[in-house]
Amino acid sequence: MAADAAASIRTGPHEPWRIALGELDAKLGVEIVAQSVAGVIATMPVAGNTQSLGRLHGGASAALAEAVGSWAALTFASTHGKACVGVDLSITHHRGARAGVIRATATPLHLGRRVTTHEIRIEHEDGTHLATARITNLLIEPE
Repeated sequence: MAADAAASIRTGPHEPWRIALGELDAKLGVEIVAQSVAGVIATMPVAGNTQSLGRLHGGASAALAEAVGSWAALTFASTHGKACVGVDLSITHHRGARAGVIRATATPLHLGRRVTTHEIRIEHEDGTHLATARITNLLIEPE
């Protein structure tokens, strides 16, 4: 993610939240590659995350998309002293994968005071575009 993209984002006075993997993320084999207010990048192996026909499970792709999109939203929200909750996730699967590693990149489409929307592009390690997702998160007061 370009440093100039992060520089153009209106952040608050607080330090950004640092990603902590949840139990599902760990079970899926998710690894964080990059995190900033400009977005989040993470990888996940296909092995262990397949459906009965041996292809990458769409639910695993959706879980990865929701994770990176929510992490990106929370990274932004935390600079304003806020938390966030997901209110909508949609994903379109373009191609399948049988092996290797996939990479999910979340980039902001809208960063507002109450709502954020991120697009998540999922690609195979060979560069093949596998899926596109969009997530909307509501910014809330932290508990």
